[in-house]
Amino acid sequence: MDSLVKVHGGGGYDSDFSDDDGQQEDPERALKRKHEEEILQKPFQKGRHSQKAHRSLHSNEVDREEARNRRAHIISLNAFERHKKFVGDYILYYGGHLADFRRSADKDKTDLDVLRENHRFLWRDEDEEDMTWEKELAKRYYDKLFKEYCIADLSRYKENKFGFRWRTEDEVVSGNGQFECGNKRCETQEGLKSWEVNFAYVEHGEKKNALVKLRLCPECSFKLNYHHKRKEVKAKTKRPSEENQEAPQKTKKEKEKKRKRKRSSSHSKKQRHKRDRNPSASSDNSEESKDSDKVLTDKLAESHSLDSEAGAEPKSQSEGDHWRGPAPAVEEKSREEEFDEYFQDMFL
Repeated sequence: MDSLVKVHGGGGYDSDFSDDDGQQEDPERALKRKHEEEILQKPFQKGRHSQKAHRSLHSNEVDREEARNRRAHIISLNAFERHKKFVGDYILYYGGHLADFRRSADKDKTDLDVLRENHRFLWRDEDEEDMTWEKELAKRYYDKLFKEYCIADLSRYKENKFGFRWRTEDEVVSGNGQFECGNKRCETQEGLKSWEVNFAYVEHGEKKNALVKLRLCPECSFKLNYHHKRKEVKAKTKRPSEENQEAPQKTKKEKEKKRKRKRSSSHSKKQRHKRDRNPSASSDNSEESKDSDKVLTDKLAESHSLDSEAGAEPKSQSEGDHWRGPAPAVEEKSREEEFDEYFQDMFL
């Protein structure tokens, strides 16, 4: 039993085998008490030590405190600073250069680069097949453009090279390309002319044509027609629909006038025929003839007044329709229809 209780070979005994009074405890009893304490010890409870702490306990506590401080410091950093710290630690312990960790930016693309690669002046049904996210982005941008008038780049007009693009929403609101000159470097608002140009261009290695319209000032029109004359678009004086509506109304008026003339001429012939048969009654009927002439003149005056009133009224109503019933109600045009008629000649 002495070999069990000796420590360091110095002849001393372990303090665990002594009681509080410093007296030596029975070894068997001491081992039994120590075994019971180990059984009753809880998992989170620290073990009992001698009066003097061991060196390993001190080092463990120091390491634990250092790890706690390091964790708090890392949590306080943002993602980029944390990344730099880890990279610096890696280079410090394992060696290397910071340039080895830099990412290559050769293949980086912005949204503008994607639009330039996949943009199309005119989208066809064939182009919408096998759509990728790059093509969908370009198609979404194309749908937001206004494809009525173009903005032109005439800086290389002497080489017979022109650039055309569709207008954006801001340009439509400001009137650029329609109420101002459509040249990219011109802001003239007077003397604008509309031109129709066959735009031939190469897109993704394929030759294409598109018929576009431009509004240019006289100086920019000269640049556009520097090599050969383009087609000028002019406003029409009258629409064919209006001419077709006016033609039947004119024919009705002419027919009614002819009928009135025939009636008046037939009435005068009858009066002359009566005078020739009864010359004695001519003096008696002179007053009646005068009265009849007055009636005829009154009727002709009324017919002329009716013609003038009919000209002021809508053309759809003829002169004979005035006596058949009340005047038809004129339909008032809505605000949108008035705007459409106003801008119809403007948008060629």
